[in-house]
Amino acid sequence: MPKSLTALQSPYHAITTQPDDKPMPSHIICVGKTTLDQIWPVNEMPSGGGKFRANGFIAQGGGMAATGAVAVAQLGAQASFWGRAGDDAAGHVMQNELACYGVDVAQFRLFSGARSSVSAVIVDRDGERMIVNFPGANIPDDADWLNFDLLTTAGAILGDVRWRQGVSQTFAAARQHGIPSVLDCEAATHADFATLLPQTDHAIFSVPGLRSFCGGRITDHFEALASVRTLGCKVAAVTMGAQGALWQDDNGDHHQPAFHTNVVDTTGAGDVFHGAYALALAERMDVPAAMRFASAVAALKCTRHGGRAGIPTRDEVNQFLASNP
Repeated sequence: MPKSLTALQSPYHAITTQPDDKPMPSHIICVGKTTLDQIWPVNEMPSGGGKFRANGFIAQGGGMAATGAVAVAQLGAQASFWGRAGDDAAGHVMQNELACYGVDVAQFRLFSGARSSVSAVIVDRDGERMIVNFPGANIPDDADWLNFDLLTTAGAILGDVRWRQGVSQTFAAARQHGIPSVLDCEAATHADFATLLPQTDHAIFSVPGLRSFCGGRITDHFEALASVRTLGCKVAAVTMGAQGALWQDDNGDHHQPAFHTNVVDTTGAGDVFHGAYALALAERMDVPAAMRFASAVAALKCTRHGGRAGIPTRDEVNQFLASNP
């Protein structure tokens, strides 16, 4: 933890948008990987071999940028997901689910002969999770098939570290158009960070992601964020759950405290934060306001079950922020 979070309380309270205070109509393009999560809730986490009984079964799409796109759509803005999967049952389930949430999937390509990424997720009654992931097979990394002319309609771009080629090419094109980019930084390889961070405007890490960037250990969060910024990012941030979010920019070190809520399910909270933050940038909020907005959206999601089903509406977020000045 930083030496004194209380000294870093953000002085910003109002959300800053365009001069007439009406949010701009926004289109957010989200680029990355999607996975089909097959979820089994159990009373106790299994150990060893044998047969165990689940209390239910859920199959739903997951993935950082894909869930970020759902958050954007649930908040009332236009969202597109650019990604790839196999032309198999899992791929079609994920494509159809995103479309049902109102996400444009015209640039979500299903490749013949490829196998989609699928995860088995076992969740016990205390919320502890065991995840076994099949990352997919024979899915081409090439991104030349993406239609980069569509970037001119976007207010911001959200990418994740799971599709380096696609995000790299999209961020490079976005920078040419002056469109802000947000990178969802989970644990990744050195090559992923070395390629993507210099092309990124706003890099937002999870704690494991920042630890991965630092080679396994963090001695000081702000020193770590300063190292991220040496690669060219305007803003480097880390989300820390109940401890809020830290970020560093040209104005120094900052802290957005977490909102106090009744936490039920944290699944997808980080993905939702990133989607909301990208939307805030597209609506021309400044960074402190965008951090506060994204924190509120993620906090409300945690009060409900489901990584996507728990995402709040824009009216709910506005009411929540008004009651937490």
